[in-house]
Amino acid sequence: MKTSFKKSDIANKFEAYNDILEQILGFRFVFEILQLNPKVASVLDYGCGPGKVSYRLAEKMGVNVYAVDESKEMMNIASEKRSHPNIKYHLINNDHLSFLQDNSVDAAMACYVFINTEKKEQILTIMKEVYRVLTPQASFVILDTNPDSTGVEFSTFQNGRKGKTYRSGEARQEWLHLDQQDDLVLHDFHWPKSVYEELLTEVGFQEIEVIEPTLKDIPEAELKMIQEKHPFHHFKQEWKYPPFVIYKSMKPAK
Repeated sequence: MKTSFKKSDIANKFEAYNDILEQILGFRFVFEILQLNPKVASVLDYGCGPGKVSYRLAEKMGVNVYAVDESKEMMNIASEKRSHPNIKYHLINNDHLSFLQDNSVDAAMACYVFINTEKKEQILTIMKEVYRVLTPQASFVILDTNPDSTGVEFSTFQNGRKGKTYRSGEARQEWLHLDQQDDLVLHDFHWPKSVYEELLTEVGFQEIEVIEPTLKDIPEAELKMIQEKHPFHHFKQEWKYPPFVIYKSMKPAK
């Protein structure tokens, strides 16, 4: 059973989730990759959800962001809470970016999209559409939960049951821990890292690099600031195991 982010109760609980871990060990590295190219003026955020990442990106880099999602409920939250002059929110259907022309966007990111995608063929379709709209030599960065850390209890979530081995594409529960609320249970899918690399290569992306950060990769001074800002947050296994995996790739020159 696939999680329906088109349901208002799920969208609202997802909005309430504290994504501190995703910020530290996920979005931080995605933004660093996007900033490597100073000529980037526009970024596609495919599957933007409630707009948290799009907003941070627009504030941090000052780029124009095309933030797209298929959930009207998520779009409503994003438009209401995270309106920004540099962000254009678009509700899309059937994975199509029909409002964007070929070779028109300077970079793209997809954060926690493919773990919510049930079929391998659909992942391929989305990647092809992203490839179409990117300019030559543009970066495409994917951020997802790490399939090799399935079953590990992290401070804000657990993806999959401990001790269970999941097959490629198998349904897998994820528990997001919410403050003063019951966990939000999501229904994800298990995709090994090899699947991402295989499909990116099939679409035509090159220079594929896999990044798996832990807290050991964060400067001590930065971690101290985070802990001062969030004194009641206690890290768990993210010191030893990477909660997320980042795939960096590039659309080749013509």
